[in-house]
Amino acid sequence: MQATESSSGQNEAPTADRGRRLLPVLRRFGTVLVRWREASVLIVAIAMAVYFQASKDVFLTHDNLRNIAQATAPAAIVAVGIVLLLVSGEIDLSVGVVAALAPFLVHYAVDLYGVPVVPAFLLAFVISAAIGFCNGFIVTKLRVPSLVATLGMYYFLLGVLLTTSHAYPAQIPEEAQGRIQQIFGAADWASLTWCLAIVLFFHIVLTRTRWGLHTISVGGNLIGATEAGIRANRIKIGNFMIASVLGALAGILEAFRINSIDPNIGGGTALVFTAISAAVIGGTALAGGSGTVIGALLGALILAELQNGFNLIGISANPFNLILGSAILISMIANQYLSRLRRTGGA
Repeated sequence: MQATESSSGQNEAPTADRGRRLLPVLRRFGTVLVRWREASVLIVAIAMAVYFQASKDVFLTHDNLRNIAQATAPAAIVAVGIVLLLVSGEIDLSVGVVAALAPFLVHYAVDLYGVPVVPAFLLAFVISAAIGFCNGFIVTKLRVPSLVATLGMYYFLLGVLLTTSHAYPAQIPEEAQGRIQQIFGAADWASLTWCLAIVLFFHIVLTRTRWGLHTISVGGNLIGATEAGIRANRIKIGNFMIASVLGALAGILEAFRINSIDPNIGGGTALVFTAISAAVIGGTALAGGSGTVIGALLGALILAELQNGFNLIGISANPFNLILGSAILISMIANQYLSRLRRTGGA
């Protein structure tokens, strides 16, 4: 009897020691999740890749990774602009139509008016920036909520697009085919290259520059930022312009990739709502004052993985929206919880 009790005590001791050694590791892991908001999203993205690869061993093949990259890039590029707007306390629903309109602007300039390709690109970006300026002006100067203002701009631009294009696709201008088309989306990894460059640049802008600091300040405490001398209206208008230009770039990249200028590029509203979903899943707060560009990229990657994985394993596309809605709700709840933890130092 005594031997049995002694053996039991010896077995419990190593277990208790392992538990005590494991506890600091778990605490450090929890601290990383709290302080680095992208960590949890990255873990989900990796876990999903492992799951779909185990289900279908073609998931991580070169061709399928290229498909995932091409699905991720346009949503992530638009999501970068959405992050800047959400952090500053605003939103833009018209970016999806700007993405569809921009390649048509290039087509009109080159094929109808004989403008060279490079100036045609610049003209499309200038017009897109002007659309963003109009959105920002209406929101900041006329005091119209951004949700309403950009919804009105969405329908206005959609009417312009469908009227001028007669709701028919157009061909890529001959002058833009070849090397230019390869650079702007037709090459296998062109869209992803543009996407990563934009994410890196605006991550630095948001986290390391005065513009980023002012964007966070305006979204976090508008009155305090104004009293501190920050020109809030200029910050918001600038972010509206950036979002529109990024939407135009995403649309041009997608049109050149599929070799067709389609009025329904990005699925109309689907592109902007996918971008908003990516930003929210990535850790950007809808209330403003907090966001992450890298998290938006990872959020877009997760959505692309989900859709691609569903197709591979033969699941109907119908449940995708159920999972997307659940992911947004869970992300918002997690963001609120983690925000409280960050404010209390992770205690």
